[in-house]
Amino acid sequence: IVEAENPYGLIVQFGGQTPLKLSLPILEWLKSRDGLKSRSKILGTSPISINLAEDREEFTKILEELEIRQPLNGIARNHNEAKLVAKKIGFPLVVRPSYVLGGRAMEIVKDENELTRYITEAVKVSPDHPILLDEYLNNAIEIDVDALCDSNGTVVIAGLMEHVEPAGIHSGDSACCLPSISLSKSTLDVVKNWTKLIAKRLNVVGLINLQFAVTNLNNKENKLFILEANPRASRTVPFVSKAIGKPIAKLATQLMQGFTLEDVDF
Repeated sequence: IVEAENPYGLIVQFGGQTPLKLSLPILEWLKSRDGLKSRSKILGTSPISINLAEDREEFTKILEELEIRQPLNGIARNHNEAKLVAKKIGFPLVVRPSYVLGGRAMEIVKDENELTRYITEAVKVSPDHPILLDEYLNNAIEIDVDALCDSNGTVVIAGLMEHVEPAGIHSGDSACCLPSISLSKSTLDVVKNWTKLIAKRLNVVGLINLQFAVTNLNNKENKLFILEANPRASRTVPFVSKAIGKPIAKLATQLMQGFTLEDVDF
């Protein structure tokens, strides 16, 4: 398609997870065609930054550098590694393959027997297909954030949504409130700060979606965690656009073309 159309640029932020996984191979392909009159380039966030957010180990390093809390987690490429990670984190665990979309094959395992069953029956675990293991957060509220970012490093939060169902219900199946209804001002302030720190560190241009969870066990102080950051439009963008009366996808496209947030009507 790119060969036939020779477009001004390629946008990978509006197609969910699949184009993000294709962004690095597309970049390498475009580089190989420099001498063949291809003017196309990937617009917005660079594939290098996309890969940093998508790579679990690299993203963890960034969070440690920024001093941002995430649930204890690990990666296992075989059964023995999975047992070691589980011992370090403790049960219950959220386990999922690293190679599927939309939360498929995600389970909560409560002990080593369930972990063994998951590995032997539910998924294929190998060096090329590792599984992700995360600390399970009990009684947590999940938060979704959609933010717009320009090439100057300016970040504006378009929508900060509080999920109705407890964290653990996949965001594609949940309902949420905009604005939030029960989150404290201090929690909201930290969410906004972490969003801006991560978006700037990843040099996002266009859209980014982040998911957080806040726990409040035994009436103790709220504890906030980041679950993931996706340098793309999320399924929530159309709903946020409707709620705030702004065409977020259109604005993000303008930012990808070099306009700043001062230039666009937001």
